Amino acid sequence: MIHEPVVETGIDKAAAAKAKFGVIMFVIYTLVYSGFVLIGLTKPEWMGLEFVGGQNLAIIYGFGLIVLAIVMGFIYNYFCTKMEDRMNKH
Repeated sequence: MIHEPVVETGIDKAAAAKAKFGVIMFVIYTLVYSGFVLIGLTKPEWMGLEFVGGQNLAIIYGFGLIVLAIVMGFIYNYFCTKMEDRMNKH
């Protein structure tokens, strides 16, 4: 039994735009992450400062990085889907 692809595949005309958008998002995340590393290297005492709910900066920034990565994933998916719909019309 031969199984055919469920979806017809072809050339993705949006590939270059999606790649460029992905690189931009990567650079943004890298800059935010670099801030975390820079604080840890130059002012480690700041990581112990308490903020919201008695949590220190290290916890808040660390969880913020995780949430940012998830949110950026959703943003990337949303905009790439729009690019594909717009650019890959037959």
